[in-house]
Amino acid sequence: MYAIKKPIIAFIFGAIAVFGFAPLHLYPLTILSLAGLFYLVAQAQHNKQAAWLGYCFGLGFFGTGVSWVYVSLHTYGGMPMLMSALFCLLFCAFLALFHAGFAYFSRLSSSSFLMLPLVWVLGEWIRSWIFTGFPWLHLGYSQIPNSPLAGFAPILGVYGVSCMVAGLASFMAYLLSQPTFYKRKCAIVIISLWLAGSLLKQVEWTNRTATPFTATLVQGNIPQQQKWQPDAANHIMQQYFNMVKTSQAKLIVLPESAMPVLWSDVPQYYLAALAKHAKSNAGDILIGTIEDHQDNYFNSLVSIGASSEQHYRKSHLVPFGEFIPLKSMIGFIYRDWLNMPLSDLARGEIPPKVMHVAGSKIAANICYEDAFGEEIIRQLPDAEVLVNVSNMAWFGHSWAADQHLQMSQARALETGRMMLRATNTGASAVINHHGEVLSKLPYFKTATLETSVQPYSGSTPYVRWGNWPILLGFLAYILFLISKKVAIQNRQNKQS
Repeated sequence: MYAIKKPIIAFIFGAIAVFGFAPLHLYPLTILSLAGLFYLVAQAQHNKQAAWLGYCFGLGFFGTGVSWVYVSLHTYGGMPMLMSALFCLLFCAFLALFHAGFAYFSRLSSSSFLMLPLVWVLGEWIRSWIFTGFPWLHLGYSQIPNSPLAGFAPILGVYGVSCMVAGLASFMAYLLSQPTFYKRKCAIVIISLWLAGSLLKQVEWTNRTATPFTATLVQGNIPQQQKWQPDAANHIMQQYFNMVKTSQAKLIVLPESAMPVLWSDVPQYYLAALAKHAKSNAGDILIGTIEDHQDNYFNSLVSIGASSEQHYRKSHLVPFGEFIPLKSMIGFIYRDWLNMPLSDLARGEIPPKVMHVAGSKIAANICYEDAFGEEIIRQLPDAEVLVNVSNMAWFGHSWAADQHLQMSQARALETGRMMLRATNTGASAVINHHGEVLSKLPYFKTATLETSVQPYSGSTPYVRWGNWPILLGFLAYILFLISKKVAIQNRQNKQS
């Protein structure tokens, strides 16, 4: 009975944990589901059994949370249905290995309940950089922005919030298996973490600078199937021109790859007309485009208008979407099965330069890049406002756009800066420095969003320290395990 029942329960816990993330935002469910997993792992008879339970949890978690990968592969990438389903399943099966590893290694210490949070976050951290990284659905995001635990984000970043989520879940699991005396201590720790987070949310980490300026976010709502069709290029460019002309804002932001042709092929008269309008507003326009430069192609954001022309080039590219890893081995997939244009781009410079537009200093990032908090802070504390441009049309009517918006909310909270998001189909939104969405356009609607933008200066603790406090925690954990192993070995040697 155990071989069937508990793995199924673990799978269900994993699926339920996703409900804590956007768009449902039922953040207590993530903590409770994780507590259920921790309890199952603690009750497992051996490490391999614990690893299997963690793996089942991961399958439910990622199978529910990132199933939108199938939409991008089949609906918009053109991959055959069965092949897309297989690739999606293999992707989720690979990601679930991190939860299996967590469950296995968490049992190496007799103080496993105390070590669970660090072991979990270590797995998230590794997942954020291995094979260029996939930091989607880190636990901390489930608490942004409403949970009291979100108060830890400006200090420790999303990994710190993940650690607090795992810590609460660990102590909750401990409550179920210990005498009354320990239960009281666990309850005190749980309440203390919750209250500490609530108090931290009241702290203003950054300061307002200068005066607010106006901005317009343009959501073109160009169907993905139409976006790169040559006969649609003129219509798309005219649509964006008409939408820009209606705005009197100092900063106008177009979405990722808004131009349906290469930047060098955009007519000069068209750019001159846009620049003239921006100058009449005493401001600038940020245009998402594919830029060809010195035999390379970049996913870029280019400014035109009152300020000098500036270029931001995306540096953290999406594997399989913007560059082809192991191209000599798997290039046939793109040639024979997929229809993904511009899937072999070059990387922009690191660290990127702050853009000086509309009288403010902008930290630009493109689509997937704002999933990496440690990369966003490379432009801080110099930058006063964050700007993200994206094209989430690849994922249709799935949860992907809401999950990505929640990541942008985390970046605003970590840095104490407003975030402007201009996207093709949604979620185009204005986020304040507390990570709260002030206004948002409906999905799959052609519209513009007018807003007032308040620049901020100063550094949150996360801007100053980045992920180092969490990394030092990992190091302390490893040293603890080593010292414990040495102590056990010495004790065994003395007994023999």
